[in-house]
Amino acid sequence: ASRAMAETGRYDAVITLGAVIRGATPHFDYVCRGVTDGVRQVALETRLPVVFGVLTTNTVEEALDRAAAPGEPGTNKGAEAAETAVEMTNALRAVQKGG
Repeated sequence: ASRAMAETGRYDAVITLGAVIRGATPHFDYVCRGVTDGVRQVALETRLPVVFGVLTTNTVEEALDRAAAPGEPGTNKGAEAAETAVEMTNALRAVQKGG
């Protein structure tokens, strides 16, 4: 989905959001690696800021805590990803303009 969005040319940045919660098998490690590699690949190939906003947690409770309502710093990783997307978009525009 991230690649499809990035390739349209309609977006200044793409934010990947989700959660991978550890289970009883090593599947968690494979999924986390695949997601990380895929997001990086989209960013490299499309030259668009692609922000990694995927939570990797041990429990559902940890995921909910990290996705809590905005307010206190560090409590809403989705909001942090959105802020990063804006900052990276602005930085990329500055570089493209030569300053």
